[in-house]
Amino acid sequence: MTERGDYEVVVGIEVHAELATESKVFCGCKTDFGARPNSQTCPVCLGMPGALPVLNRRALEYTIRAGLALNCSIARWTKFDRKNYFYPDLAKGYQISQYDIPIAHDGYIDIEVDGQPKRIRVRRVHLEEETAKLVHAGDDIISSNQSLLDFNRSGIGLIEIVSDADMRSADEARAYLTKLRSILVAIGVSDCKMEEGSMRCEANVSVMPKGSKEYGTLAELKNIASFRAVHRAIQYESAR
Repeated sequence: MTERGDYEVVVGIEVHAELATESKVFCGCKTDFGARPNSQTCPVCLGMPGALPVLNRRALEYTIRAGLALNCSIARWTKFDRKNYFYPDLAKGYQISQYDIPIAHDGYIDIEVDGQPKRIRVRRVHLEEETAKLVHAGDDIISSNQSLLDFNRSGIGLIEIVSDADMRSADEARAYLTKLRSILVAIGVSDCKMEEGSMRCEANVSVMPKGSKEYGTLAELKNIASFRAVHRAIQYESAR
């Protein structure tokens, strides 16, 4: 029987950060947090037939700025792709995102845990649009009998930052997120306020025998609301 000490945890992290632009990524609607529901919308971010998107130049510049701050290479040519899925918060049935040619790629962040330096590779940084916000009526989602949609958030510029699976502990994951947040705030591309949803993260966790090159079964931890929660979730999943 293999002992727990013969395994090591493997962690990769995806971070979504809303861009601090004054207007949305493909239309001219404002992005003020806390505005009256559905007061910052237009045919583009409501997904009306025939409405055509126009790229916000500042959103592109912020994505490039983030890529450079994360030591990435910047694509000389890029494109957008449609991510098709059906969900109430996506009115037009697809999200404008990027797939095979992201704006920035192959970067890194240097962290330090317990005095030991480590380099975490950043696989890609790409630009996409935010979805609408679902608000469930009632005290909690279980007792709720209806859900409401606020499209003020729909179409806000969003960067997704994907790391390689280079982290080997919950402490390293927390150090990576802390460093990433400080960089994005310092360069002014996002306020990264997790309590307002402008920064969200997902952790991909697996375990494998020490010395192995094959990852174990992956557990995806979605929409985690704080760095402390990320740390605890990784510890729990790796033990499980």
